Amino acid sequence: MRRRQALVAALGGLAAGCGYALVGKGVTTDPSIKRIGVPLFHNRTGRSDLDATVTQAVIEELQKRGRFTVVKEASGVDAVVEGDIIAYSTVPVNFTDEGGVSQASRYAITLTASVVYRKIGQKQPIWANNAFTLRDEYDMDTQATSYFDREQLSIGRLSQAFARNLVAAMLEAF
Repeated sequence: MRRRQALVAALGGLAAGCGYALVGKGVTTDPSIKRIGVPLFHNRTGRSDLDATVTQAVIEELQKRGRFTVVKEASGVDAVVEGDIIAYSTVPVNFTDEGGVSQASRYAITLTASVVYRKIGQKQPIWANNAFTLRDEYDMDTQATSYFDREQLSIGRLSQAFARNLVAAMLEAF
């Protein structure tokens, strides 16, 4: 009986030792990077104010990390995050039928940017992605006048999510 209990305890210990572990290496940021510059992203889309909204969201997300001083220029910094917003689209994804007329009731917006995070004085970037993309959706009501208000709210949400995902991708080695 004791032998059986010992065997069960040993097998239990072995089973507890088996499991999943994170493969990533955690933070990949060079510890010498204390000050990061985030100049205004270039807006190649024609959608006004998208550059300012996305850039500000990235700055705020980096500041939330608490390890960096974040400024809006590329001079006097240890590293820089540079971005080009290369695509923005709004497309209807759901329709309702009102009296034989089909009307869009839900829209999806997609934002794509080319982003480079590099240490000043180094040619090789720390992190880069030529097509970093995120999408958000929003519902429309029957008032056509609220279209631009809903789109603007969605752009705000998308910019914050975009910045959160972008900063995580830049700073974490997963």
